[in-house]
Amino acid sequence: MSDKILVTGGCGYIGSHVVRQLSEAGRHVVVYDNLSTGFRDALVHGEELIVGELSDAAALDAAFKRHGCTTVLHFAAAIIAPESVSLPLKYYGNNTRNTLGLLEACTKHGVKRFIFSSTAAVYGFPEGGVAAEETALAPINPYGTSKLMSEWMLRDTSAAHGMQYVALRYFNVAGADPQARMGQRTPEATHLIKVACQAALGMRDSIAIYGTDYPTPDGTGVRDYIHIEDLASAHLYALRYLERGGEPTAMNVGYGRGSTVRQVLDLVREVSGVEFKVVEDERRPGDPASLVAQADKIGRLTGWQPQHADLRTIIADAWRWESKLAALAK
Repeated sequence: MSDKILVTGGCGYIGSHVVRQLSEAGRHVVVYDNLSTGFRDALVHGEELIVGELSDAAALDAAFKRHGCTTVLHFAAAIIAPESVSLPLKYYGNNTRNTLGLLEACTKHGVKRFIFSSTAAVYGFPEGGVAAEETALAPINPYGTSKLMSEWMLRDTSAAHGMQYVALRYFNVAGADPQARMGQRTPEATHLIKVACQAALGMRDSIAIYGTDYPTPDGTGVRDYIHIEDLASAHLYALRYLERGGEPTAMNVGYGRGSTVRQVLDLVREVSGVEFKVVEDERRPGDPASLVAQADKIGRLTGWQPQHADLRTIIADAWRWESKLAALAK
């Protein structure tokens, strides 16, 4: 494939893993990132980087004119759900409005395929704690709403202009590149596994469990944790699906099974060999008791199959990465 692929937010946690896999698959990738939460050195294969804002229509226009990209993978977004409640306009600006501007550029320059980084937050509180693609879309915070609005814009743009798309709804992404070349680096990250590894490394005084009275096996929240490498590969399968003429659609990306907070913390202790302080706190508003993917659709349509679907593997790779970061910080 000689067509160039534009990846927005390609220097961030998820985007950088996808960029690396695309390059290793022989794809020609151009990254567009403002480096607000991404890192230039996350592009381990020397992919071309355009430093720019998605809100800069002229810069986007110049990028498309120069490179003629016919496929776009869109990761650039603000992603912290609790923050979105206190800063809703940041999320509607960064996520929804900037996606609108990107779609305008895509239609202007004849982009054929678009893969969107969406989220399980579009489901809100699914009945029974399990979400299929047909589950009612009822986000409970501006983050989920901003992503759902972007999905709707994609749907309508596709219908009007013929641009094919896949919206991938992520569940709880975790882990790092098994070779520890890249991983989650933003200092304010809220991911449970990252925070627990930091506690084990002595970088945090403690870790909090928010809610111990949920109707779950041990009273703590249940989430569907997916390895970043599997999530990244799902984008390559989705791209091939579109290149084969696949219909526009949304797909869940998860493993279809959940782990409690206590199970995660116990495994972090086992993998690290370190005890750390755990503080039990009240439930946070907006946290469902359980959120697990019904995720057979992506395998059925694209052939994607996870290769790292083991919580211990996810945690071991995260621990290796966090240990490397801690050593570099000394």
